Amino acid sequence: MRPYAAGDDDALRDICLRTGDAGGDATGLYSDDDLLADIFLLPYLRFEPELASILVDGDVPVGYLVATADSVRFADRYRSEWLPGFAERHPRARHVETFAERVLELGHEPEHSIGPDHTLYPAHLHIDLLPIAQGHGWGRKLVNRLLGQLRAAGVPGVQLGVGERNRNAQAFYRRLGFRPLPSAPGDEFRVGMRTGAGA
Repeated sequence: MRPYAAGDDDALRDICLRTGDAGGDATGLYSDDDLLADIFLLPYLRFEPELASILVDGDVPVGYLVATADSVRFADRYRSEWLPGFAERHPRARHVETFAERVLELGHEPEHSIGPDHTLYPAHLHIDLLPIAQGHGWGRKLVNRLLGQLRAAGVPGVQLGVGERNRNAQAFYRRLGFRPLPSAPGDEFRVGMRTGAGA
């Protein structure tokens, strides 16, 4: 496990794609295989590279965690700095009907990244591990590293959304201690964890 470094982008883009279908390979599911990385990976590397951690097997990346410490600030920067280029690469659909079109729409609406209970859980994260890296405790180590960074920065909590079909991820986050947020205690697909900052 190491910090993000210049030159990682292509390998991380590949991991994002190969885990982008509820943990499975999303190659060919969208009109552009770069769509997922352009929404859920690359803007984080651009805006807050210090919060990106890379899992490697030898010198080859096999997983990563990216995050923002402040989802509102992230959405503002995405809209002003990232969205213009994104919109050129991925034009908005005229009608949003299919799953692929709904994902594309997320890329045009960065406010989707601002979850509920933002004051208590202002940060959010994305983590993707190739199958070779799963089941060995590395995901927990990546999350714990981020929690330490957020705690040191005074960020009180982090949240994330997990897909309804991604049962493995749901179980993973429960084991780590992520729980439904106070405003929606019955929603198992938007979960958060306090960092202990200020405790």
